[in-house]
This record gives sequence, structure tokens and C-alpha cells, in this order.
Amino acid sequence: MAKLYVGNRPWRCTEEELSEVFSAVGAVHSVAIVTDRETGRSRGFGFIEMDETAAREAISQLNGKDFGGRPLRVSEARERQPRENRPRRWD
Repeated sequence: MAKLYVGNRPWRCTEEELSEVFSAVGAVHSVAIVTDRETGRSRGFGFIEMDETAAREAISQLNGKDFGGRPLRVSEARERQPRENRPRRWD
């Protein structure tokens, strides 16, 4: 199983619409659009889980493809880096 980062997607795009686009390449196991904690609005990116082979094909076929007037950015997702060096808001 591989996790893909999908950036620069249209703000009003739903998880179902994103799943449809990626399903044309291979089976989609999950889709998650990231939202702002405070406002609940989309942050413009999300993650998709697919089988390894389908994920490589999705990167090849869909990175830079126009979707809703915007070129998608599709790449392998990386682990989130710890925030140790960032100052806390309440300090």
C-alpha cells in the first residue's frame, strides 16, 4: 500500500471527485482531504492510498494533469517531520 500526496487541487473538489480521477488508474483504498482545524475549510491538498503499482502509475499519469482548471501535484507522501524547533504559540 502506498500513500500519495495530492496538492493544488480545486478548493471545492470532494473526496468522491478525487477518488473518481484516481480510480481511472487503479483501485483507490482511501481518500482524505485535509481541512483547517478552526474553520473546517479545505487546505487545498489531500492524501490517497492505493496499491504500490497503481500509485506509481498515478504519479506518472496524473502529476501535472489539469483538474478543475489547476494542474495537480501528485507525489509519494512523506512522513510528517516533528515540530521540535518551532516556538509554541502560547509561550
